[in-house]
Amino acid sequence: MIVCQMHACTQQLGGKTIFEQVSWEMKQGERVGLIGRNGEGKTTLLHLLAGRTAPQAGTISWKKDIRVGLLEQRPVRAGEKSVLAILSDVFAEVQALAERMQVLEQQLAVEKDENRLARLLNEYGKLQERFAAQGGYEQDAVIRRVTDGLQLNDLLGKQWHMLSGGERTKVGLAQLLLQQPDLLLLDEPTNHLDLPAIEWLTDWMRHYEGTVVIVSHDRTFLDEAVQSIVEIEQGKLHHYHGNYSYYVEEKEARVLLQFKQYEDQQKKIKKMRATIKRLKEWANRANPPNAGMHRQAKSMEKALAKIEQLERPPQEKAMALSFAEQKRSGQDVLRIDGVEKTIAGNHILRGTTLSVRHRERLAIVGGNGAGKSTLLRLLLGQDEPDAGDIQLGSGVSCGYLSQHHQELDETQTVLEAFRASCAVTEGEARGKLAQFLFYGHDVFQKVAQLSGGEKMRLRLAQLMYEKHNVLILDEPTNHLDIASKEALEEALVLFPGTVVVVSHDRYFLNKLFPVTCWLEDGKLTRYEGNFAYARMKREANA
Repeated sequence: MIVCQMHACTQQLGGKTIFEQVSWEMKQGERVGLIGRNGEGKTTLLHLLAGRTAPQAGTISWKKDIRVGLLEQRPVRAGEKSVLAILSDVFAEVQALAERMQVLEQQLAVEKDENRLARLLNEYGKLQERFAAQGGYEQDAVIRRVTDGLQLNDLLGKQWHMLSGGERTKVGLAQLLLQQPDLLLLDEPTNHLDLPAIEWLTDWMRHYEGTVVIVSHDRTFLDEAVQSIVEIEQGKLHHYHGNYSYYVEEKEARVLLQFKQYEDQQKKIKKMRATIKRLKEWANRANPPNAGMHRQAKSMEKALAKIEQLERPPQEKAMALSFAEQKRSGQDVLRIDGVEKTIAGNHILRGTTLSVRHRERLAIVGGNGAGKSTLLRLLLGQDEPDAGDIQLGSGVSCGYLSQHHQELDETQTVLEAFRASCAVTEGEARGKLAQFLFYGHDVFQKVAQLSGGEKMRLRLAQLMYEKHNVLILDEPTNHLDIASKEALEEALVLFPGTVVVVSHDRYFLNKLFPVTCWLEDGKLTRYEGNFAYARMKREANA
């Protein structure tokens, strides 16, 4: 059964055509991953599917009485309600039934008239049936399941206006999961979740009975949570009937085929044009001019004009990222011995020990609040341990990329921020910034106006030209599209120095980091393997 259908839809923003003549059918129970470069129109497409905006051309239709839920990247809501009240509002109708049942229970306890008693019992029975059918008896358990899974229990008493942007997104996601709409539209649902919450959400998605469309750059999540991929590329939709890994293989085959077909057609057209030119020359050299050759040339020109020329397959622009070191560090890069750290009464680190050697690729993982970012700040000397010792090796130069881009001055322009870390002329700086997809007037934007992905690209550009021999990266793939993630991964593979990373990106962790340190309850456990290996060992020892 089709739950939503787009037909020949066109949408423009600010005079720019985002997509044109797009058609798409979504069926009951489908789980679709919607991917594409930043700026291709994924969020715009979700807003159309949700009915928040109308297409400038074409039509969108939905199944009758369908319930549509949209998770936005920056949800807006009234500020005075608590998180628990917001989640409980999902069951407002059930709560109204419970209140009416409670009133009836009080009346039944004192009612003496048999006729009225029968009417009350009849009404109570009907209400009880509706209450049970709408999940009234499971309401508290379902709320607990979602808040436990998304790790919201510490936020339940907070009011909306007190929450950070990431916390608001998590609450919005929890509310949608409780509502269980027929068509669930999720825009980057894993952005603010830690590893346990992402894995919990993946399992929830697998068992979801409605139709789901997920915009995500989390490749492992797309592999595990969706059944098909829709890619939006230069205003067109390409459909792949499999998960992300299937999409990668199929897209490569499709692009190779398109290139071959394009090149074959170009060769054919070139050959026909050359033949037409020769025929005309021969016809004109004859005395008198050869009318038959002219007719033959004219016939070939008509055939050439009728050929529907194939477009050259688009070549994706990616960051031209490569890290180099000014000079190499000593063999011992970092050493932590017996470090203790308490913040606001919470014992974050308990006798933590860690050693990092030259050229190691080491990942630090753990749940939100485990102390990963605190540990990085201690390594960088931005904070002091309560006890224990931290030492940097000889010749160590650390480049740090923080999760929230604190290194950037938001009052500067992109150009000013880049030149502050790279002593080059304005012209040279603009050329280098173009390698990071900042073109033309983009370089004069204030840093404060940039998206999360643009800030990440700017900070990576700075790091590239600072030439450190140790990179300490806190959630470096956050907000990057898949092509930019792949460019970062290639650069890190070729980097001759040492990399320490904190990340929740399982694809990134498994691909690049052969050493995993798991931080939990203040203790750091080292595993000589990637994230998948570390998780397997932990489960085996549980």
